[in-house]
Amino acid sequence: MPAQKGSAFLLKISDGAAPATYETVAGLRTTQMSVTGETVVVTSKESGGWRELLSGAGVRSVSVSAAGIFLGSAAEARIRTNAMAGTLTDYELSFEDGEKLQGQFLIQRLDYAGDFNGERNYTVQLESSGEVLPA
Repeated sequence: MPAQKGSAFLLKISDGAAPATYETVAGLRTTQMSVTGETVVVTSKESGGWRELLSGAGVRSVSVSAAGIFLGSAAEARIRTNAMAGTLTDYELSFEDGEKLQGQFLIQRLDYAGDFNGERNYTVQLESSGEVLPA
């Protein structure tokens, strides 16, 4: 598998219409995704001293972190509005090879920072609600 550019890993937010169209959250410099899952242990006396896990069980989640420069885009305004209201919204993660993941996310954290005579930065942390599926 060839290396992929980090700049092609994009976070996009839905416009809320049906069918949804997704707009790239502008000004991102870094984007990170983590998939986590809890395990269900089914070890018994017949396990021969080895831990056994139940496939397909437990709770899975996707976390997305992004940081960038505030540009005042409509997508950034929707993120701020959703963070203040605690609204679940559809997001899309897009990769250079054309793979896309879509799902509902809640903004867990939104931070703004800025220095005098410099740009205004922001970081955003999203947590999945429900399935995150290939688009």
